[in-house]
Amino acid sequence: MFSIYRRAIASLIQERRRAAIIVGANLVLGAVALLDPIVFGKVVGAVGRGAAAWPYIAAWAAVSALGVGAGVTASIVADRLSHRRRLQAMTEAFDNAVTLPSALISERGTSRLVRIMTAGGDSLFWVLLGFLREQMPALFALALMIPVAFWMNPGLAGVLVALAGIYVAANLYVIRRTESGQRSVDDQAQAVSSRIGDVVANVSVVQAYANLYSETAKLRQLSQQLLKAQFPVLNWWALLIVLTRSASTIALVSIYAVGGAMAAHGQSSLGEIVAFGGFATLLIGRLDLLSSSLSRLFVGLPTLKAFFALIDERQGFSDAPDARPLENARGEVAFEGVTHWICDRNDLGVFDLNVSVPAGATVALVGSSGAGKTTMMSLLQRIREPDLGRITIDGRDLRETTLASLRASIAVVFQEAGLFNRSIGENLRMARPEATDAELQAALVAAEAWEFVQDKEGGLDFVIGERGQLLSGGERQRLAIARAILKNAPILILDEATSALDTVTEAKVKAALDNAARGRTTFVIAHRLSTIVDADLILVLDKGRIVERGTFADLVDQNGRFAHLAREAGLAPAEVIPLSPRAA
Repeated sequence: MFSIYRRAIASLIQERRRAAIIVGANLVLGAVALLDPIVFGKVVGAVGRGAAAWPYIAAWAAVSALGVGAGVTASIVADRLSHRRRLQAMTEAFDNAVTLPSALISERGTSRLVRIMTAGGDSLFWVLLGFLREQMPALFALALMIPVAFWMNPGLAGVLVALAGIYVAANLYVIRRTESGQRSVDDQAQAVSSRIGDVVANVSVVQAYANLYSETAKLRQLSQQLLKAQFPVLNWWALLIVLTRSASTIALVSIYAVGGAMAAHGQSSLGEIVAFGGFATLLIGRLDLLSSSLSRLFVGLPTLKAFFALIDERQGFSDAPDARPLENARGEVAFEGVTHWICDRNDLGVFDLNVSVPAGATVALVGSSGAGKTTMMSLLQRIREPDLGRITIDGRDLRETTLASLRASIAVVFQEAGLFNRSIGENLRMARPEATDAELQAALVAAEAWEFVQDKEGGLDFVIGERGQLLSGGERQRLAIARAILKNAPILILDEATSALDTVTEAKVKAALDNAARGRTTFVIAHRLSTIVDADLILVLDKGRIVERGTFADLVDQNGRFAHLAREAGLAPAEVIPLSPRAA
């Protein structure tokens, strides 16, 4: 627990100047907290002796005014600093999360990752704010008070130390009793959050299948499990709160009882007793602040731990020390003896891939689900790394190329368009943020999309809804194609971009895809063979291996797997007679 706490506090090093201001203000607050009961004791002592109390009253007022100024300074600067660190840490977590493999993000759940980033950032904010505004001045006050108390009266100081020890022991006991329970609470809270996010993301499915009752019932069940885990933890903390609230009364009674006995033997004065009464109130008050801050830290610890783990996670690939940018790529791609095992299984992945693709050629990948098409393209984008062999662009190994320049050289059109709940213009500028409206229009024209964009209210400013739900399927795909055209990358990957479209819409999208592929090295993951008739090279994959290769006509003549698929699609004669070696 304390390692996570130390890491959170250590992040303040990046804000040294502001942190130094807060430390100075908190030192003043600690001194003021100590001086206040001492000066008050002097006032009472002077009044008891019949002496003039005005000098002490004036000093008391000056100390209070100094405390107000230091408190305002510490509070404002601490609040701003904590917000700055929260947003910077959330940005750091976001930057790392978006580099993680998409399969890993899907496995963990997007709603869970979002909760880790938002709740983790909030938890970091409260830890820092609690340290700067509560714990630091409390620790300074206690550090100054103990030696001064022993200097003034060792006997009464011993009573204060004994009370502090009992208070701290009670808090540590409750922490130990609730540690495992709090972890369970956080796990259950994440389950509830993930369930809600999953249902909201698929609300159309829930509504279509009239499944609202069962989903609500499941959420109630998860909520009950959360409460079941939470109640024992809350019971312990409630008991501790009752005990600590009575601690102030116990401390005052103890001080006045011991002080009265000592005064009867001439070992203490009225002013000292009053001052130590103030010390007792100060002690319990500052320990209460530390306790409440510690309890907030304890409750938020699992979330903060997951937040830091997300920042630290490095499952994506980083640049080699000698990596160089890929500049002015022509788009010549080669797979040289490439093998990649998925999850260390010998039967999953791609094996011994050897392909040489000239710049500007169109290559189609054909095969059943799980044949290795998507894995092959993931390797080209360095979302995955080859276990054996290498992949080159223009003769350079991808591992010798910076990731940013590699990804900038590849545009992708997915089966799902991958659109954001933003305007059409903002979605297009994901490819090139600096693009002008004229460049957006040119890309839309090339993608056969400008006509429907003009019909939308606001044109480029039209907000398309979550995942583009305010557009038709064909419109979404053509917008995604326009985004790829705008990127103007030398390599284009079309990931089954027409598989979910009707025949009429497919024709429009096919024309847009032809425009997008013109002059680019294009890889097409094909679902409909009608879209790859003109491909320069077709690779047929099965269980991760290339089992056939050639043009459409060549593969039909071979009368193999591809010819069978072509006959099923009505793109080849019912019976194919292979050419004899002599005729060939």
